[in-house]
Amino acid sequence: MINMGRRHHDMGGLEAGPVEPNEHDYAYWEKKIDAIRRLLADEKRKMFTVDEMRRGIEELGAKAYDEMSYYERWAASTANILIEKGIISINELGHRMSDVEARLKSEASE
Repeated sequence: MINMGRRHHDMGGLEAGPVEPNEHDYAYWEKKIDAIRRLLADEKRKMFTVDEMRRGIEELGAKAYDEMSYYERWAASTANILIEKGIISINELGHRMSDVEARLKSEASE
């Protein structure tokens, strides 16, 4: 077996200091990402698996992995998998992101 070494996200067994097992309030968008992931991976839709999502997170690259929060990684992986499978296009995602950004700016100025 060839030892390929650790990938950036694989921190198991490394010194990292104490783990703070505190619960926190989840932001609305974090709850929404969790719900979307559950719906897309449920028995009815089966659009992707938890293993595919994990792979997508691991493939984000060191810089993105370090800079993104837990649920930002989920969102990025979910979007990448849906694009990879042809369920949505990059253009479609870009248009929807622009629509959301415009709506949020409009709501903030009201």
